[in-house]
Amino acid sequence: MALPLVLAIDLGTSSTRTAFFDTEGRRLAHTTAQQTYPLLTSPDGKAELEPGALLGAVKMCIAESLRLRRADPSLKNLAIAGFGTSCFWHSMIGCTAKGESITRVITWADSRCREDAAALRKQFDEKETHARTGCMLRASFWPAKLKWLKRMDERLFQRVAQWMSPAEWLQFQLTGGANCAIGMATGTGLFNPTTLTWDAGMLKTVGITEKHLRPLDDAPIAVAGVLAVEHPELKGVPWFPGIGDGAASNLGCGATKPGLAAINVGTSAAIRVMREGKEARAPYGLFCYRVDASRILVGGAVSNAGNLRAWCMRELKLTDGPEIEAALAARPEPAHGLVVLPFWTAERAPTWNEDATGAIHGIRQSTTALDMLQAITEATYHRIAGISELLSAGEKSAPKLIVSGGIQKSASALQRLSNVLGQTVYPNDEPEASLRGGAVYALEKLGYPIPQSKLTQGVRPSGKCTRLYAAEREKQRRLEAALAAL
Repeated sequence: MALPLVLAIDLGTSSTRTAFFDTEGRRLAHTTAQQTYPLLTSPDGKAELEPGALLGAVKMCIAESLRLRRADPSLKNLAIAGFGTSCFWHSMIGCTAKGESITRVITWADSRCREDAAALRKQFDEKETHARTGCMLRASFWPAKLKWLKRMDERLFQRVAQWMSPAEWLQFQLTGGANCAIGMATGTGLFNPTTLTWDAGMLKTVGITEKHLRPLDDAPIAVAGVLAVEHPELKGVPWFPGIGDGAASNLGCGATKPGLAAINVGTSAAIRVMREGKEARAPYGLFCYRVDASRILVGGAVSNAGNLRAWCMRELKLTDGPEIEAALAARPEPAHGLVVLPFWTAERAPTWNEDATGAIHGIRQSTTALDMLQAITEATYHRIAGISELLSAGEKSAPKLIVSGGIQKSASALQRLSNVLGQTVYPNDEPEASLRGGAVYALEKLGYPIPQSKLTQGVRPSGKCTRLYAAEREKQRRLEAALAAL
């Protein structure tokens, strides 16, 4: 009997992707579909998505992947065993009891609640809260967002009957039901990842109860409703609740065992390790979430990465392509004389200075656009290095680093990251790590063993460059401290 397929969905801040995977977690690349949508921003820190645009994109991607499957004679008769979903973490949407959206999708990047986060830090001991929930009292997480919404529009706040992640809302819209995965709950800041329960004190603080949240369960929902009507072949297929994109990235690139860490450098960036155990703890400043009831995810994320490259291309009038790649490859050392704080968007780990803004120190008449692009890129890598240092503190050896995301398109960027970190980095051979992670999660729950991924050829650091970058990282730390004291 032919083995079935799983359909994976990767809900991103700027686009959604879908594709089919076989039972060994291999993506059938020709079934991949993608749809983009705009992130709605404003100078006050707004970063929202229009729910209808997100829903429309997901429906179009599912329909296209199904069409591509039917067009392949070797696939069209294979059963679909389940859905797996990766979704951007920490984001929320307020809904009616029937699941109709009342608010837009308020994403992790929305920082309008900075004042409310600061008020929570005055009300509570942030270190104690972090030890209990695995999350900082910062704008990225639900407590500050909920306090802000209630302060800004209490009537709207009181109308909300259900608060959901985008993954839950989409599942509800398309299948008629939705569960909140344990892993997704841990990214809210309202959950205790050790006891695996909602944090009663934090729920009370933000003015909601467990009745405002979807059932806490990693069990799937059988496809019914809209999706079953539009695509009868999907009726009854188990749709597993969405997991956080960070957890999915580790699953997708194979960084699931001791001694391995995942680095993702895309629009934002992060470094994470996966561990097993009941007690969930992380160094202060890093996060501690869950993949599921048995696995813990520890690491840190930075808000400014590929989005800064896009800014450089746009505002510095640079043309992305082979010429830029060659020019950067010819500049392996930080000879530009610039020190950059890459805080165009409110920053997260390791220092969580949400009020800090970007800074470029050392500009001279001789400074070029290429100097600025190189320095801004390196500044992000220094933040990743700082998180890596915290993760490795107390460990006998640093983990091997598996790298995924848009950075893989640039050989010079991978080399520069290796030089900054002072470690060999191993590019992931699956460019859609989070998408694959959604599939791997579903396959695991369905009982299919996933072969351990093999490391690719590593990119080794230059000792001389690593020493130079260590000195530059110290300059960045001093500049951040000096500006914070103003």
